[in-house]
Amino acid sequence: MVGQELQERKHRDPATLIGKGKVGEVKARCAEERIDLVLFDEELSPAQQRNLEKEIERKTLDRTQLILDIFAGRARTREGRLQVELAQLDYLLPRLAGQGVLLSRLGGGIGTRGPGETKLETDRRRIRQRIQAVRREIEHVRRERHTRREARARREAPVVALVGYTNAGKSTLFNALTRGGAPVSDQLFMTLDPLVRKVRLGPGRELLLVDTVGFVRKLPHSLVAAFRATLEEVVEADLLLHVVDASSDGIEEREAAVDSVLKEIGAGERPSLRVLNKADRAGTERLEALLSARLGAVAVSALAGQGLGELLERVANRLELAPRRVLLRFEAADTKAIARVYAAGRVLSHEVEDGRVTLEAELPERALARYREPAS
Repeated sequence: MVGQELQERKHRDPATLIGKGKVGEVKARCAEERIDLVLFDEELSPAQQRNLEKEIERKTLDRTQLILDIFAGRARTREGRLQVELAQLDYLLPRLAGQGVLLSRLGGGIGTRGPGETKLETDRRRIRQRIQAVRREIEHVRRERHTRREARARREAPVVALVGYTNAGKSTLFNALTRGGAPVSDQLFMTLDPLVRKVRLGPGRELLLVDTVGFVRKLPHSLVAAFRATLEEVVEADLLLHVVDASSDGIEEREAAVDSVLKEIGAGERPSLRVLNKADRAGTERLEALLSARLGAVAVSALAGQGLGELLERVANRLELAPRRVLLRFEAADTKAIARVYAAGRVLSHEVEDGRVTLEAELPERALARYREPAS
């Protein structure tokens, strides 16, 4: 980056966002410092983007297009690429007139432009058709994901989703807790596709941990809409771990940005636990101040492995996964129910008498409601 320009305005200029005078200053600086690209940390309307490029005579991008470009480079799976493509098409459609599209009245043939239809109208029609096709594919993916969630629910393992500002260390924490191999980098948005791994807390005590896309300040609504299928993992989770970079500046603004997106997708009221990551970089006084201002928060260093035991213990308590000793009786023929007990916990004794089976077992608290005759 060559440099930056800051401006305070009471009202946005409808034509250029920054006003005629500021446009002139930016144009002069671009010429003086041989700048080829101008990036705005705001979302520009199609008209504003066209006017700015015309006046500054430089390629002009806004915040949304930059994020979309980064997302496009990070998408790895079919689902991720579909979601990014949908957001890109939604962004491009109202901006077609500024893409140097030549208007012509050339006649078409079957399956192409109709007589008298302009090139711009054709492009718009094709983009709308592609948007509909991508949405259908994403809906198919969403149904598949819903089927997988139902299968996980039948296994009765609670789901914990990692959420947080981009580069807060979610993937590092995910790897530390699951011993997995999720890609980790200081680059933004390294995780676009949700990863699900099992975390074992003891016999019959396990949870499913989900790593999700990082959020940012002023996350474009088109991206939130495009990634709704992925973000359903967050909405359906039993517990959210809101991971915060304890060493970063502007921590309150980043927390507020994440809370805003959670509210937008319908997950604002989900049970959550604040996790202050990178505690080893924060300094003792700063960390103590952050913890005192966030009741119930847990400080960890995913990279150094610090505080992970306390975090898992806190998660187990919130999910009622603490083991409890119970006495259960079944008809000997009820083999499915007996098998569920073996799958759900640790069986201490198994006795058979007069066609009845008595099991003494340790089960998670959340599993007790379905069984008869729990004994303390």
